Amino acid sequence: MAGGGRSSTDIGGGHIGLAVTIIALVVTAGFSGPRWTLIVAGCFTAWFILALTIIRIRGGRGGEAVRRAYAATFGWGDRVSP
Repeated sequence: MAGGGRSSTDIGGGHIGLAVTIIALVVTAGFSGPRWTLIVAGCFTAWFILALTIIRIRGGRGGEAVRRAYAATFGWGDRVSP
């Protein structure tokens, strides 16, 4: 593994994506109330569970599988950061 024991999956963009998602959920809650907030949060949760399930089926194990699912769900944060 490259990077001195770090995972091969880079999740820095995932942290940014999660932060943007939380901010969007707070804004959605402010304007639309809890109904749409729960719908959007449920969609992200379903996507994470689907990604984790597929990674586990394809042989991913333990923390690496969770990191890969996290990156698949929130990795788009690399696109919004400068």
